[in-house]
Amino acid sequence: MASSCWPPRDAEHLLVSGQQMAGLEQVLFEHGLPVEALMEKAALAISRRLQDPDLWPELQARGVLVLVGPGHNGGDGLVIARELHLAGIPVRLWSPFERRKPLTENHLRHALWLGIPQLTSPPDPSDPALWIDALFGIGQSRPPGDALESLLTQRQRHQPQRLIAIDAPTGLCADRGLPLGQTAATAGRTLSIGLIKQGLIQDSALAWTGALERIDLGLPAALLEQLPAQQPLGLGPSDLDGAPWPRPAAAASKYQRGRLLVVAGSDAYRGAALLALLGASASGLGSLRAAVPVAVADQLWSQLPHAVLSARLPSRGDGSLDLSALAPSVLERLDALVIGPGIGNTADDAAIWETLQAFPGLLVLDADGLNRLAQRAALPWLRGRSGPSWLTPHPGEFQRLFPDLTGLPPLEACAAAAQQSGCSV
Repeated sequence: MASSCWPPRDAEHLLVSGQQMAGLEQVLFEHGLPVEALMEKAALAISRRLQDPDLWPELQARGVLVLVGPGHNGGDGLVIARELHLAGIPVRLWSPFERRKPLTENHLRHALWLGIPQLTSPPDPSDPALWIDALFGIGQSRPPGDALESLLTQRQRHQPQRLIAIDAPTGLCADRGLPLGQTAATAGRTLSIGLIKQGLIQDSALAWTGALERIDLGLPAALLEQLPAQQPLGLGPSDLDGAPWPRPAAAASKYQRGRLLVVAGSDAYRGAALLALLGASASGLGSLRAAVPVAVADQLWSQLPHAVLSARLPSRGDGSLDLSALAPSVLERLDALVIGPGIGNTADDAAIWETLQAFPGLLVLDADGLNRLAQRAALPWLRGRSGPSWLTPHPGEFQRLFPDLTGLPPLEACAAAAQQSGCSV
């Protein structure tokens, strides 16, 4: 692993599928680590997390109900229940399954011997205790069933987000971030064991996962190196401090600190131009230029006096920006060009796209810049670009640009789109 890799390719940043995580665990088992030892390690780490000051007072005051599944996720929950019980927290158990894996069954037998109460009927969804969801974890492949879905829906209605999910909320696919049935458990916090599961960071999962945290297992570096070289990595807020930002010389002029042109806005979406320019202003660049609709250009000096007006662009009858009025000379002596926010979705003449294709600097296509490109032969155009290109599509824009990839999981689709187009996506 190169030391210059950003973000680091380590346990804090790697994103994996459920199958990959199970494969890593299997390697540990094959090399002598007992299954029982890994379960204890994971559950004890979670128990320590629950004893942090942000959670412990609530557990002491209201107690805990652990929802126990039939597999090793249920075993994790039982070890957590044991530790909380021994620490003086009021703990109860509920397991709606007749059969459990042997290790989980043993932990249940021990928990009952310790005197931890077990419910014999489904819990009251308005129960004030904090629920710990240890029903299925990342091994889910089918809906949890009507009874559990109904209980979890009622729980969220009566006690919103008063549930902590172990590894993944019940009913949520940890690979795709989508409910497996009609609904999933709504967690206030999800504790992902070992590595973050890739589905849990998708937009579609955010309503179910709550605050997502990784529970460190101290996985050996040699084990993580077995993952593919192109394994996706996730970013956290603290990673921005170590990002490889450009470091211009102390004596660099403003033109040596980045020259950017923003093409944005239209009569229909005037605010998009100002928002895009404000975002660019916060980047630390040296020279900011604007190609905006006439209605915005007339007010630009009073709102963003540091932005140089490079072009006053007319709007078409439908209110969209007319890019054909953008002279090629405006693109000279630039490092980067952003085009698309709020420009409208009307098709352009081929000439302007030929000019953009030949632009040698960084081209960032966003919003309606992507929608306009999608009306052309997008892939050949992108592969023919003279300079680097960044695409920032939301799901609808992605589908218009890459219709053949939209059935894939998001991270897989994104990687395939980048490979096909030669762009950063």
